[in-house]
Amino acid sequence: MMIERDNTILEVDRIDTFYGQSHILQGISISIKEGEVVSLLGRNGVGKTTTLRSIIGLTPPRSGKIIFQGINIAGKPPYQISRMGMGYVPDDRRIFPDLTLYENLELARRLSVKGKIQWTFEKIYHLFPVFPELKERKGTQLSGGEQKMLAIGRALMKNPHLFLLDEPSEGLAPLIVQNLIEVISQIRREGVTILLADQNLRFCKNTSDRGYILEKGRIQYSHLMEEIWRNDEIIKKYLVL
Repeated sequence: MMIERDNTILEVDRIDTFYGQSHILQGISISIKEGEVVSLLGRNGVGKTTTLRSIIGLTPPRSGKIIFQGINIAGKPPYQISRMGMGYVPDDRRIFPDLTLYENLELARRLSVKGKIQWTFEKIYHLFPVFPELKERKGTQLSGGEQKMLAIGRALMKNPHLFLLDEPSEGLAPLIVQNLIEVISQIRREGVTILLADQNLRFCKNTSDRGYILEKGRIQYSHLMEEIWRNDEIIKKYLVL
């Protein structure tokens, strides 16, 4: 079903998602315009990851709508959503451990969706300058930070219009986090819209335009990131620095 839209690339409308009998997401609604970087904020266990999994189809909502590029994708399988131009990097990266860095990227390139954004090996290597010297290393030979960068690069090789990042800064050294901030900025300049879930408020402040704060599976507050950063009451109640 086609939905008339403006420049909104994603509209999540009152979705409810369950794990078995547990009601995890309760009426979640978010909206993202093309070119934005938007954060899902909150402590561990509040529903950030489940929100991303619901959008990409790994944990389909039982009710509500998810409108992506004018089409209701709620209930569609993940491979169909991916082919429509949505990329996803889970928090556990899930690169292929027995394939080299190059082979991980090549596999994603072969599965690439067609579109105006064309991510090539050259562009990925420019985004991650260390990749050429690591390209023959297998996934198991890469550090945690290198694996996370590879997971991002592999997802980009499919030329997504919307990019979902789950806990991108988690477990990374401060220098790598700073590099990741610049990487996200470069991805955005290439025209990719980004929705990321992270509990690191400083990281989100330096990457995102707006933020949605989750608590107990509900949106408790949303605003521009600068406004969230200055709201001590909201930070103390829902967030961690």
